[in-house]
Amino acid sequence: MRPNGSRSGFPGTERLSAGLGAIFRSNGTPNAGVTILARQRNPYESTFPTEIVTCRVEGTGSPLRLFIKYGTKRFDGVFGHRGDVSYEARVYRDVLHPLRTSTPTFYGVFHDGRTGVPWLVIEYLKGGIQSSHSRDPNAMVRAARWIGRFHAANRRRVSSERLRFLRAYDETYYAGWALRTEELFSRLENRFPWLLPLCDDFGDFIPRLLAAPRTVIHGEYFGLNIIYQNGTSWPADWQSAAIAPGEIDLASLTHSWPRPVVRKCEREYARSRWSDRVPDDFMENLEAARLYMNFRWLGDPGLMAPQFGPSGRPIIPKRAKKFITELHAVAVRLGRVE
Repeated sequence: MRPNGSRSGFPGTERLSAGLGAIFRSNGTPNAGVTILARQRNPYESTFPTEIVTCRVEGTGSPLRLFIKYGTKRFDGVFGHRGDVSYEARVYRDVLHPLRTSTPTFYGVFHDGRTGVPWLVIEYLKGGIQSSHSRDPNAMVRAARWIGRFHAANRRRVSSERLRFLRAYDETYYAGWALRTEELFSRLENRFPWLLPLCDDFGDFIPRLLAAPRTVIHGEYFGLNIIYQNGTSWPADWQSAAIAPGEIDLASLTHSWPRPVVRKCEREYARSRWSDRVPDDFMENLEAARLYMNFRWLGDPGLMAPQFGPSGRPIIPKRAKKFITELHAVAVRLGRVE
């Protein structure tokens, strides 16, 4: 995915120093002059321009390494799925920070008066690796444990005034992804005769998703968005946080993994979220969440625009294959496809 806006959307060194100084002064550091020591473009940049900055703050000890995400003037919210940088900053401040859990330290947000865009400034985690790339066989299981505990901790917080800014998934939101999947893949009906009927059938599962217990979810809880460092999971990229069934995050985490890994993650998640008794409908809610999660990505026009071969015949977008495979497997388990 390419960053929204211009690739030159980075401030000069002087402006960067001034902006960071304003953040640290707001955090109680007097005369917080900031000296920039090094800047490195983030090699894993996706939706927004990001960089890793090493700096020294006057009156403090060792140099700091910061991860900075810059907002853009043009922003695609992907049909209400993602928030902008200001939204993510509120997630760090109002959702994550009070829990004191293993997420990068939130230093603050600076609103650049010159460009009109916000900067999100958080801790840079040195030496971590994306969970899906870790060689530690426990990395995925620990990610399941982390998110199970997070969902348990936020179950009662969803109705609080402080979290009212979070988007909540509703019937229109869920239905839109299946409708867009049907539109985007209608030309491939001969290849996947089961897909369009399943898009129509998804409406039967929306009431289950709406009735399932709600909590705060990450929204894109894939291994690529979870930094694994010394046995600890550090989820990042919170711009898709929302209020919805927690099973959606587990569906994302376990997507396309071998069944033994999936089963381990399911068991660890259930133990971590419910200390006493796992609800009887947990697996039914999880399968409904898996349907949604696959439709969410197949129904994204920015990722799944129709493609055509040299002869003009429609071809399957490369990114779609794993989601189609997983969606078919879920539908078979649910008895919707033979």
